[in-house]
Amino acid sequence: MISFVDPLVSGYTVVDFRNKALSLIEDMHRRQKLPIIVGGTNYYIESILWKVLIDPGQGSDTESKGDVASKSKAELEKLGGPELHRWLKEVDPDMAAILHPHDARKIASQDYQHGIFQSIGFKEFHQYLTASENISQEERDKLKIEGIESLKQVTRRYARKQNKWVRNRFLKRPASNVPPVYGLDVTDVTNWETTVLTPALEILDCLQKGEQPSAQPIRAEGVEPRNKRSHHMCDLCDKVIIGDLEWTAHQKSKNHLYQVRKRRKAEQASDQDPNPTEHQNVTDRQVPVL
Repeated sequence: MISFVDPLVSGYTVVDFRNKALSLIEDMHRRQKLPIIVGGTNYYIESILWKVLIDPGQGSDTESKGDVASKSKAELEKLGGPELHRWLKEVDPDMAAILHPHDARKIASQDYQHGIFQSIGFKEFHQYLTASENISQEERDKLKIEGIESLKQVTRRYARKQNKWVRNRFLKRPASNVPPVYGLDVTDVTNWETTVLTPALEILDCLQKGEQPSAQPIRAEGVEPRNKRSHHMCDLCDKVIIGDLEWTAHQKSKNHLYQVRKRRKAEQASDQDPNPTEHQNVTDRQVPVL
């Protein structure tokens, strides 16, 4: 599954990927081949391992946008300004609103911001790659440097996000069907072959042979097995919750948290007024008006 989607297609979703990948994996298993998933986001890998997605309905609007997105940039440039503006309005109404219908060159270039070009490494250099030919070399070099710095920042932020995703969605997943996750130390790139390449090849070789790698998979602390049939009674909400996972979700729900705050306020008010009955009697006592 390499370079099989047109770069300008923006309607290709994780559901489409899952359906395509699963059919290929089943075919490889029938031929006793080992499927290898490389690249992409962990969200896409998760969609293959577990049933976490809901298939969207296929409406006429979705099909229309898919037809628009599937057009290559070369095809778009052949269209006239007004016609091209109409296509852009369907894909990106906000951008179409600020571009003149007869400016075909700018309208066509806006499609660069859709599809695969939204990935890290493309949009960071958008200003540099689409700069006017009339700008000076100094200005062009400045745009290039800005693109490189932006790429570094986005990559670091994305790496932190992916590490957090692996911890929360894989290592802390309350299920027994979680595959082993191995960690590799990429801190020192000068030792890449020793700390990354060699251990990774060893792990893959052992798994392919059905052997246990010398490296130990990462184990998350504090992950306890969840009981799907456990019985929980919430006195605040007057509800019976079945299952540990459902109970955890209920404790984080808006209604439950509202009831918790409500009870806390009532307890605080009670602590500040130790003799509410006595005060009530004083209030109810008839006082003559002079």
